[in-house]
Parts: sequence; C-alpha cells; structure tokens
Amino acid sequence: MSMATRADTQSSAPHVADSHDLIRVHGARENNLKDVSVEIPKRRLTVFTGVSGSGKSSLVFDTIAAESQRLINETYSAFIQGFMATPARPEVDVLEGLTTAIIVDQQRMGADPRSTVGTATDANALLRVLFSRLGQPYIGPPAAFSFNVPSVRASGSITVERGAKKAVKATYSRTGGMCTRCEGRGTVSDIDLTQLYDENKSIAEGAITIPGYTADGWMVRIFTASGFLDPDKPIREFTEQEMHDFLHREPTKVKVEGVNLTYEGLIPKIQKSFLAKDKEAMQPHIRAFVERAVTFTTCPECDGTRLSEAARSSKIKGISIADACAMEIRDLAEWVRGLDEPSMAPLLATLRQTLDSFVEIGLGYLSLDRPSGTLSGGEAQRVKMIRHLGSPLTDVTYVFDEPTTGLHPHDIQRMNDLLLRLRDKGNTVLVVEHKPEVIAIADHVVDLGPGAGTAGGTVCFEGTVEGLRSSGTVTGRHLDDRAALKETVRKPTGALEIRGATTHNLRGVDVDIPLGVLVVVTGVAGSGKSSLVHGSLRRRPGAAGTDVVSIDQSPIRGSRRSNPATYTGLLDPIRKAFAKANGVKPSLFSANSEGACPTCNGAGVVYTDLAMMAGVATTCEECEGRRFQASVLEYRLGGRDISEVLAMSVTEAEEFFGTGEARTPAAHAVLGRLSDVGLGYLSLGQPLTTLSGGERQRLKLAVHMGEKGGVYVLDEPTAGLHLADVEQLLGLLDRLVDSGKSVVVIEHHQAVMAHADWIIDLGPGAGHDGGRIVFEGTPADLVAARSTLTGEHLAAYVGA
Repeated sequence: MSMATRADTQSSAPHVADSHDLIRVHGARENNLKDVSVEIPKRRLTVFTGVSGSGKSSLVFDTIAAESQRLINETYSAFIQGFMATPARPEVDVLEGLTTAIIVDQQRMGADPRSTVGTATDANALLRVLFSRLGQPYIGPPAAFSFNVPSVRASGSITVERGAKKAVKATYSRTGGMCTRCEGRGTVSDIDLTQLYDENKSIAEGAITIPGYTADGWMVRIFTASGFLDPDKPIREFTEQEMHDFLHREPTKVKVEGVNLTYEGLIPKIQKSFLAKDKEAMQPHIRAFVERAVTFTTCPECDGTRLSEAARSSKIKGISIADACAMEIRDLAEWVRGLDEPSMAPLLATLRQTLDSFVEIGLGYLSLDRPSGTLSGGEAQRVKMIRHLGSPLTDVTYVFDEPTTGLHPHDIQRMNDLLLRLRDKGNTVLVVEHKPEVIAIADHVVDLGPGAGTAGGTVCFEGTVEGLRSSGTVTGRHLDDRAALKETVRKPTGALEIRGATTHNLRGVDVDIPLGVLVVVTGVAGSGKSSLVHGSLRRRPGAAGTDVVSIDQSPIRGSRRSNPATYTGLLDPIRKAFAKANGVKPSLFSANSEGACPTCNGAGVVYTDLAMMAGVATTCEECEGRRFQASVLEYRLGGRDISEVLAMSVTEAEEFFGTGEARTPAAHAVLGRLSDVGLGYLSLGQPLTTLSGGERQRLKLAVHMGEKGGVYVLDEPTAGLHLADVEQLLGLLDRLVDSGKSVVVIEHHQAVMAHADWIIDLGPGAGHDGGRIVFEGTPADLVAARSTLTGEHLAAYVGA
C-alpha cells in the first residue's frame, strides 16, 4: 500500500477527539432533582422545559454551569483562588464533557449610581478614546471624558538620591471628566435638617434622630466627648462655629474615652454612610429615613450629564460626549457611521459593531447614559449578551435564563436568530424557556416534571420538538394551547385619568384607565408601558378605592435562612399559636431566636470552611437538620412539632390550620393566598435561595394580595410561568377583579391579552418611535382592526 493510500485511509476514520460530543449528567440530586441522568448534545441548541419549580434551573444552572465554573476556578493559583468565591461541588455522581460555561441570567445589573449602560458594556470606554483623539478643543487623554475620574492637582518636592542628594520641586496633575458639584452622579442631594435632629434638645438628651444614633452608641458619644460642642446645650443655642463643627467639620482625629477615633460633621457622615449606597438594598427603616430626609434633584452645574464643563466643551462635528451618550443608541450608531477618520478606523469599526449589537438585540431605544439599575431583568440580560455576540470564542457553553422575558412577540424572532447564531459559531447553547416560539427552534428538548417541587425533579422527555408534541407530558399537551377571545367583557365602574404623561419617552399621553375590569397595557419593548403605568399611575394620590398596590419585577432579597413562612409573615401567627397552646414564649419557635439549635445556630446545616477548597455543608448532627433545640420540639400543636409544620407543603398546612385544635385563621388566610398563586407544592421552610424566579414573583404576589388596595398593578406576571400555569394565573386575575379590585397588567403574553376586558397598546415602535397610544379598546376590536404589531400577532395567536 502506498503512503498516500494509507494517509487517505487514516483521514477517513473518525478521530477519537470527535467522540466527545455530549455533556453527560448522571445522578444529579441538586435541590429537588431525583437522580437525574441526561445526555445533552454539544454544539446544538437545547431547550429545557417544564412547569415552574420542576427543576430546570437546578439542572442547568446549579449543576452543569456551577460545576463548569468551579472547575475553571480551580485552574487559578491558590493565591488568586483566595480572592474568589468557592462554590461547593454540586450533588451529582458524574459530569462529563463540560466546556467553559458563560451564564447570561436575569439578575438585575448593580444599581450603583455610577454605573450606566455605557460603562457596563465598554461602549463608553471606546467613546472616550474617540473624543480624546478627535474632539476639539483638545482637553486631555480619555480620562478627561470620564465622569468617574476626578481632576487631581498636587505639588511638593521630592529628594533625588543621585550623587549629592538634592530636593527637586515636582508637580502632578490628572485631568478627569467628573463634575465637581455632583461628583459624577448627575444628581445632587438636599438634606432636610429637621429630619436629622430636634433643635430644642441637647445632644445628651437625644437630639439626633437618625436611625442607629442612640444616646449610648459610639456615633453619639463621639459628638458628646469631642470637645467641639457643648453636649448639654440645646442645638438651637449653638454658636456659628459649633453649628459648623456639628454639621460640616472635616474628618479630625479625636480621643474619646482613651480611644483614637475620627470626628466628622453630621452631613458628610450621612453622605458616606447612606447616600453612597444603593437605596433598594437598604433596610426598610433606613430607606424610609433617606426618602424622608433627602431629596435628589438634577445637578444644576452639569445638567445631569455627570461631566465637567471642559469635557462637555470638546466636540466632534458639533456633538459632545454628553450629547452622544444621551442619544438613542440607534441614532448614535448612525452618527458614528458618518465619521470617516482613517487613523481611528479600527476603533470606529469596534464601536460600530458594539452599537449595532444593541440595535440587533432590540435595545436600540436605550441610551448609553441610562443608569444600569433602571433596566428590567430582560433588558439587563440582553445587555449582557452584547459582549458575547462579537466574541471570537467558540466551543463555549452559553446558558440562558428565559431570554425572551420582556419581549413582545414581534421581537422574539430576533432573539431566536441570535441564539441560533451563537450555536452556528460552534457553541453549545442551553436555554431555560417556556415560550413555544423558542421551544420550536430547539435541536434537542429536555422536559422536566411532571409537577413542581417534590412532585418534580425527573426527566419526563428527551428528544425533538415533534417528539415532545406527541409525548403526552404536561409541556407536550400545552405546547399548542391557544386562549380564545372573551365573548363578553366586563363593564368599567369608573376610570383613572392620566393627563399629559411625559415620563421618559411618553409624548404628553392622555389616557383613561378603566376601573373594575382587567386592563392589559402592551406594546413592543421600550414603547413606554412601564413609564406610563409606574411613572404615572403609581405616583397619583390615592382617592377612595384607588390606592395602588404595585407588584414589580424587583428581586426578592433573602438569605438561606429566609423561607416562605418568614417572607410572607406566616411564621408569626404560627409561633403565637404554638406559644398559646403550650404556655411558653413565641420566640422559642423561631430558628433565628431563642429556640435555635445551639450547634448550627438554627441553620440546620454546619458549614465547614476548607480554605482554598470549596466549603462543605453537612447536616447538623445535634438537631438532624430540624434547626430547633430538642426541648422546643417537645411542644406540639395539633399533634405536630414546629419542625414538622415547617416541613409541610402549603396545601397540607392549609388543611392543618383550617380545622381542629390547630385552627389559626391568620395563618390560614396567608396559606390561602399562597395556594391561589399556584404555590401549594412549596414547603413552608424551604430556603428562598432554592426558589426559581417565577416562584419568587408569585410569592411576592401572594404577599401583596393581602394589602388593602383598590388597584393592583402587575408587571409581567407570566415571567417564569409554564404554559399550563398561565391558565391558573388568568383564573387568579379573574378572582381579583370579581372581588371588586381593578387590575392593570403590563404584559406581552397573548393569552393574557386575549383574556383582557380592555387593552391599551403603546408604540408604534420603541424609544423616540414610541411613547404614544396606538390603540384603546377590547381585544376583539384589536384583532379586527389589525392596525398595530400587537393586533397582528394577537390575531395570528387566536387564529382569527
């Protein structure tokens, strides 16, 4: 045989490396997974379906993606690993064929006041270089256009040790673009002094009324022992110097009770401790104080642009960097396309590609100066996608969490194209999704269930989309579900008038929102729905029967100690019922208080830190994971101890607290609301950290349903809901309306639109192409007219 023939024979045989074309998972037991084993094809698009709480996120995020990221972390040196989070290995027997996982989830982007869409995507960095090269007049390097860089000047002398030592005068300066008045925040705060102290009292008498400033605390003792003030004199009698020292004094070293401390005026102290933090992350009483004492207004010096006058004076073709960042991104992309400068060609090409990615992904209506904390979960996820679209990386596993959240049916096709593009570059794409339009493009489908919580956690189907349709699973049966238009709609009992609404892109909108009916506000992403409802409806003073209860998409913050019982307030009546039945204190029945197991402090598990290796959580041997002291578990109510009650599902507990010795009306009412929102399968003591996004939103809905209000505003309540659960949600909305409430829903789901009594459609496009009412009326009229994008898609959905 010739050499050539032998080479041909070898090349036709499959290479052993090509056999590793599957991600194999065997024996996954994370959260509610029950020894799940699946084989996922690489370089294909796999969609994971199943009812909310069936275990999709546990398999995709908490097992596959978590292990991939843990293994990547182990490739770094021990020194670097010391600065990184050390996640524990997932509960799984075998994981093979993993590649680097990039998670593109719906976590809100940080609400840091200095973070904008431009800084989060590096578009601002490219613009700063562009203006530093082409801007006229020239004002300095890229940092001169950054609102996060202050200008610095210093002078002094240095000693040069070269032959005979001699002192040399030196000066240093750095030109930054930060506005000196607002320090790059775009807003300035005005503090109401009457909320900080009572001028009729002395400091010793407790004049300072700021949360945390107690008379015997260090904060107040610094003031009383500093020597700058008379602590026994009412504040209104302070001299001008004392008042300055009290409110504005610069940090000064003082000795208090033999301890060296720093004294600082009250106002700079508040600015550092309260105003530099994200308001949403504050404890409720702190947030209430800040809202009461501080008002934020647009900075008069930079007009909210965050930039210094010099940075705003340098322009390219009459446009400053502040003007560029304020433009809608699609307009900015056109402006950049018009710049022709050969010396900047590579940078302009990169900037154009970044800006075009925004437009392509359906975010062309945003501006680069938009604070990142104001983006919705869906918008934040798509902003994160931008850095991956042009990435040269291949053979990566991309993991998406419901990428169509917040998207109008018109925009879903665009998202599908992006997912397919990522796959076609040679990547593995894993998508957790409920929308039939996304399931339809899958190469492979993994359906989990059959139910949620303990009733889920098994693989019901693996295969093609066609196979899923004929599989008989819950997802397969509901895949082609279509809600019909209502034959009759409810008649309104009144209307809420909104006049001249101009929030964000709204163009002086006048609209009457009917009361006593189900109203759906819809329109493409960026058309002005949230601006209209949250910006105008929530802020109106509540007239009789029109108090607004708003359930938005902000995430539930909870530690592993938080659970449905603590979050909903259900635990309080349960503890009181146990205490009354046994003649002891209610605090004994809290795992965070007196009744906690002393070994694990009520956590149920003991966490062992293994330094460079991942920490290990083991069930507490003392309480066997029940979280309470043995003596507390001897107290019973209706034959059950507190740990057994917390292990109950909502459905079991509703029956338990509804009758007999354990009958507790306050607890039963909360449990009823949890059942109404479809969370009957959750156990009362399940940590909030194990709940899916859809479960958390419905938990929040259950809490707000207990509030007194005439108008309920819901922001995309179908987010995270399976097709089968949408029907249950529609029943819940009907019950709210039939009980005399008015319900306003911001929604894209066609089933909710078809079920509405009245539709308000905004558009016709996004950003400056939106902000107008393009339709008001019944769903049937919208389908008949087909005059808007929403009308066309709804008509196709109902088969009209």
